[in-house]
Amino acid sequence: MAAALRWALLCAVLAWGLGPAEATGPGSDKRSVSPVAATPCWHVEEFVVAQECTQCTTFEAKTMPECSPTGFIERINCATSQKDEYKSCRSAVMEAHAFWRFEGAMIGVAVIFALLVVCRQRMLDRKALEKVRKQIESI
Repeated sequence: MAAALRWALLCAVLAWGLGPAEATGPGSDKRSVSPVAATPCWHVEEFVVAQECTQCTTFEAKTMPECSPTGFIERINCATSQKDEYKSCRSAVMEAHAFWRFEGAMIGVAVIFALLVVCRQRMLDRKALEKVRKQIESI
């Protein structure tokens, strides 16, 4: 009984892992769409940067989907197909600004927590002194 249950579970896992197309076998009719047609040329071939990373203009930001992720684009030339395309890029200036914003925020958080630690330590010191003072008075 346990062996049959294990066998059924194994078959179910294999069928689920393969998916419906692979589980039907080699006789099934599958049509595959070529991923190369939808992918940009710079994903599949060598390219040269024709124009360095620049900030998108307002018109480019509205009309070019490549501007959406970062707000910066670079023009590239694919070697084999000789196509000129645009791709999103990250500007060194933008990265530097993000880095210093992060550093400033971390320094600010560190200062706030350092002040909290100092205040808490002073409060605990006062409580300890008050406790010692009461013990001395009771003698």
